Amino acid sequence: MRRQQTTTAPAPAPYGSWHSPVSAGLAASHDGHPEYLGSVGEEVWWTAPRPEEGGRRALVRRLADGAERSVLPPPWNVRSRVMGYGGVPWAAVPRPGRGPLVVFVHFDDQRLYAVEPDAPEGAAPRPLTPVSPVGGGLRWADLRIHPGRGEVWGVLEEFTGERPGDVRRVIAAVPLDGSAAGDRAAVRELTDVRHDFVTGPRLSPDGRRAVWIAWDHPRMPWDGTEVMLAEVAAEGGFTGVRPVAGSAEESVAQAEWAPDGSLLFVSDRGGWWQLQRLDPDGAPDGGGASRTTLCDRPEEFGGPLWKLGHRWFAPLPGGLIAVLHGRGAQVLGILDPATGALADVPGPWTEWEPTLAVDGTRVRGVAAGPRSGHEVVELDVRTGRARVIGSPHTDPVDPAYYPQPRSRTFTGPDGREIHAQIHPPHNPDHTAPEGELPPFVVWAHGGPTSRAPLVLDLEIAYFTSRGIGVAEVNYGGSTGHGRAYRNRLRGQWGVVDVEDCAAVARALADEGSADRARLAIRGGSAGGWTAAVSLTTTGLYACGTVIYPILDLTAWATGGTHDFESRYTESLVGPLAEVPERYRERSPVHRADRIRAPFLLLQGLEDTICPPAQCERLLQVIAGRGVPHAYLTFEGEGHGFRRADTMIRVLEAELALYAQTFGIERADVPALELTR
Repeated sequence: MRRQQTTTAPAPAPYGSWHSPVSAGLAASHDGHPEYLGSVGEEVWWTAPRPEEGGRRALVRRLADGAERSVLPPPWNVRSRVMGYGGVPWAAVPRPGRGPLVVFVHFDDQRLYAVEPDAPEGAAPRPLTPVSPVGGGLRWADLRIHPGRGEVWGVLEEFTGERPGDVRRVIAAVPLDGSAAGDRAAVRELTDVRHDFVTGPRLSPDGRRAVWIAWDHPRMPWDGTEVMLAEVAAEGGFTGVRPVAGSAEESVAQAEWAPDGSLLFVSDRGGWWQLQRLDPDGAPDGGGASRTTLCDRPEEFGGPLWKLGHRWFAPLPGGLIAVLHGRGAQVLGILDPATGALADVPGPWTEWEPTLAVDGTRVRGVAAGPRSGHEVVELDVRTGRARVIGSPHTDPVDPAYYPQPRSRTFTGPDGREIHAQIHPPHNPDHTAPEGELPPFVVWAHGGPTSRAPLVLDLEIAYFTSRGIGVAEVNYGGSTGHGRAYRNRLRGQWGVVDVEDCAAVARALADEGSADRARLAIRGGSAGGWTAAVSLTTTGLYACGTVIYPILDLTAWATGGTHDFESRYTESLVGPLAEVPERYRERSPVHRADRIRAPFLLLQGLEDTICPPAQCERLLQVIAGRGVPHAYLTFEGEGHGFRRADTMIRVLEAELALYAQTFGIERADVPALELTR
């Protein structure tokens, strides 16, 4: 639906009071994007968000004739909990004359199920794995079906006790005949070599070898990982397991086989994640001396491995390689490894997600741009033509109401560069009174080893079309700008991120783009930490929105979060045993007496990554101090809100906070009751 842009002169109205067709409900209905793309014969499959269906993830297939169908009806929810953030939750293989066989993870119980969607009506998913009564149970991700072996292979995350750290992860095989549905012993572990974290194995073209990535605490995958190589025995087990690339200070984000049997992997040994080739027969154990960099550019050809199965490159049958690459934003290109030549895909897409699939000479991915949401795009390598084949973007309102962002680089303390996306207020129906400066909200992204992409986001449009600017700051520690930029946050979490956000906010005020008296800070997860620390240290912001945050470093690092991030603070802050005072001094729960600005605290009650106890501890400290605040909790929500009703309430509450704090009159959002 397109709305005709008005031809009347814009009406003067104060910033923040503008009327907008971008409602909270509209923004919520467009939250999320296609993920975990795969080719199944001539079909393309992916998972898709369904905020209006309680936040479930549907599995969608695009048929050869272009029609899109949901593979499973509600309440089936195709989503993994492995490592807290999940990974590829489905796999499928085509079967001529019979239709595809699909294996998927159901979110509610984390069991693997098999289903044949083209079977006669009434065929229901059947379980392949058992339910475990221990802790978080049995969880699965990064799946591959091997029909000739009658198995599906993947990563098994198995809880051995009730504590978050009572968990083991192994590479395992599950029989497709359902014999393991009630028998854990029928799940076959493929190797005795143990690591704290592993990705799913990839079989070589001849089936004789397997490769995967592994790492151990206290490292995170962007700190250091190893590429593990093994021989596949006749019975399917792995033997001769050895590392062939990677180290404690080298991050390998993805490893795959090329059609010629060589190994391809993305390593940041040279300071950037770059694509490299290795001869598995010529590499000494752990040496990797025979590796070759295929495109030696100071750009990122990979990213942070938050979810198992992310793909930044995909080999093509003829020897070419589809790659995502860039500084900051990543675009799709086709690399000729023989010459190093790299040709980018034409089109309006400026950001590509780390999910690539190949079918012959066709490459499929998920891409977006500043004026369009995420779409499923197909490139025909023979013709160079790219087209949208799934989840096409449609404008729910006139694009004139979309943000008009700019990528900018600011100067921070010590002259360091800070990258940011600036979204000024914009609405074709309104203009501000002469001389008025707009309020601005600084958005601190989560991770913190992540970044804010420059794509159309209706949550941002919700604010900019009402006259409130948004500044997304890719502070030091963010990805996309090389390892040195990423390493700025080592030992400096709560310092560099806070300083960089403040530097951008001050620069906008100094240049006359923002009202210095009406600056706010907002963030979720690690961004919630940055927002909360900013409220306790800078005195810069008039208010803040803090979403499922980390607030107590000591509690978080001593069993207060899930296993994956349980030792993340050792690199971000320092080892707790060595710098316990740093953990206390930086934590907002121990500096709550310094908070003067009003704040909104938002928390999902099912969150195991940043549990509600952190928020409750802060509220106990802040009680009776006269600081206006509101605390909203949401049943059934975890780390990252997914339900439409939740997201509507969150956006409207946030706008209400800014309206109260900045003195803006709005009657179109429920009042937010602030406690003192």
